[in-house]
Parts: sequence; structure tokens; C-alpha cells
Amino acid sequence: MSAPTAGARRVAEDERYTEEGPTHSAAPAVRTGPLLVAVALGTLVSVGLGVYGRLHEPAFFAISVAGFSSGTAVKSWLGTAAFVLVLAQVVSARRMYRGGGRVAAALHRWSGRAAVLLTVPVAVHCLYALGYQDSTPRVLVHSLAGCAVYGAFVAKMLVLGRPGGPRWAVPVLGALLFVALTALWLTSSLWFFTTSGLTF
Repeated sequence: MSAPTAGARRVAEDERYTEEGPTHSAAPAVRTGPLLVAVALGTLVSVGLGVYGRLHEPAFFAISVAGFSSGTAVKSWLGTAAFVLVLAQVVSARRMYRGGGRVAAALHRWSGRAAVLLTVPVAVHCLYALGYQDSTPRVLVHSLAGCAVYGAFVAKMLVLGRPGGPRWAVPVLGALLFVALTALWLTSSLWFFTTSGLTF
């Protein structure tokens, strides 16, 4: 009779018998409920912003900041600063998942917070002054991306506070947030700079 193979011995060693039969050390159960709730709430935020922007009567006021030539210039530079911070988010996230340590984690957290803070005055101006518009493909993509940014942000923050969810949830939601912010920057700040130059 031949000796058991290494694989068979390993299986035999790993198995533990109880009254109900063999049991194996199981991985922690993955809970998808909190993820579904987070995605649902993020979707409600996106849709709510779009509905408000569509139904609200545009006020057409402009952000006024000393040193800038127009409200559009202010929004373009704030959006660009937020986009640079989002790129820092991508770099720091890669470092974190490769064992980057506390420095990468701190950079990721604070760059994300600063990026969101920079987008808030821009979003308030766009929603209150201009509303949700679809006059051209660029404007339509801009409106959709603006609503999607905050929905993805809310969903990601809710998932971060709920351990036990799928490991892919935070990276996927972070990627969606990055795509939405990139689309937002391309259809606003970059468009402004290509049509008006690098003006303040």
C-alpha cells in the first residue's frame, strides 16, 4: 500500500471531526447588506441632487473671490486643485494596498478630505446658480458627473465605516469616485482653460 501523498496528509491534518461531520476553518462571513444600503443611499443622494438641480430655478449668481477675474475662473481653479488631490488619492491608495504604512494612509485621508472641501463651494454654486442642465453633451456629462461624485462619496464613506463587507467594495467605489471627478474636471476646468487660457 502506497504512502499518502503530501496533499492528502495536509487535508487529513486540516480536517476536524465533530458529531455533524468534518469541519474546516472557515473565512469570516462577508456581509453584503451594509454595502447594498450604502449604494442605495449614495444613489439617493445623486438622484436627489439631480432632481433639485432640475426643479430649482437658477439664480445665476457668481462666486466672487478677490484676485480672480470671474466666477468660472474660481470654479476652474478649485476644481483643478481638487483633481490634483484626487490624483494623490490614487497614488496613496496604491501604496496602502502594497503595505505603504501610516504615511500613505494619512496622505490618503487628508487629500480626500481636502478634495471634497474644495468641491463644496463649486457644487453649491453650480446647483444653486445654474442647476442641472443638458443643453450640450459636455454640459450633460458635467451635470451627471457632478451628481455622481457626491453619491459615490457618500457610498464609499458608509462602506468604510462597516467592517466585514466585500474587500473589493472600497476600491470599486473609490474608482467610481475618481472617474466621476475626472469627468467633472475634463468637462469644466479643462474646457475653461482650453477656451480661455490659464487665466485667474
